[in-house]
Amino acid sequence: MDEMSNVTVVILTKNEEAMITEVIANAKQCTPHVIVVDSESTDATVTLARKAGANVLVKAWEDDFALQRNYALPFVHTTWVLYLDADERMNDELISDIKRVTADGARYASYEFRRKAIAFGQRVNHGSMRPDTVQRLFPTSQVQWVNKVHERPVTELPIKRLKGYVDHYTYTNWNQYWKKFNQYTSIWAESAHARGKKVHVANAHIHAVFAWIKIAIFDRGLLDGWLGVTLSANHYLYTLMKYMKLIELNTKK
Repeated sequence: MDEMSNVTVVILTKNEEAMITEVIANAKQCTPHVIVVDSESTDATVTLARKAGANVLVKAWEDDFALQRNYALPFVHTTWVLYLDADERMNDELISDIKRVTADGARYASYEFRRKAIAFGQRVNHGSMRPDTVQRLFPTSQVQWVNKVHERPVTELPIKRLKGYVDHYTYTNWNQYWKKFNQYTSIWAESAHARGKKVHVANAHIHAVFAWIKIAIFDRGLLDGWLGVTLSANHYLYTLMKYMKLIELNTKK
């Protein structure tokens, strides 16, 4: 590995002691520069991250993923910044291509790569966790993130595709799944409420039905067996709950 690597990997964490050592080791195959932005973990995440050689920044969680990603940028002193989640692992081809495009003289662009989900020990090929594409590699001075949940980068640069992919180890147990389910639906509802969005109960159910049809039928979620059937049903509930939480907030107001 080139010690003069011109990229910094940024990893967001919150109680990721089971994942943090491995993701830092994966990141260090690209670069020695790794920053962890930790949302005040109560487990051993911070200790393990520092032991693995990462620079750890602690930033209180404010229900805003974009805020956490942007927080790291002033601490990045390399030309390029690469974002990884604690449950993502780059394959060798992707690591090699990242080194190539961040070499001196490389043309600036916003780079995306493929992400393939593994949930409950099973590769998921369809539905809500079907393989997707995410933009994660940028010139440090030319990116900002927006949206509290399902955050996205804002940049004026052209988008290019990297070779390779990351394995996304999304969920290992249902308790973890429901914690994120509750967190994400609450953040969405609070953000929609702040924008003044209105919805009725009937509309919430209609949105949920169409969400199920899209995921289960058009995105072929049912082809992933019983896990696909379960995840499709949960997507119906996810859509319903985010709107019901919005209705609850609007009623309180």
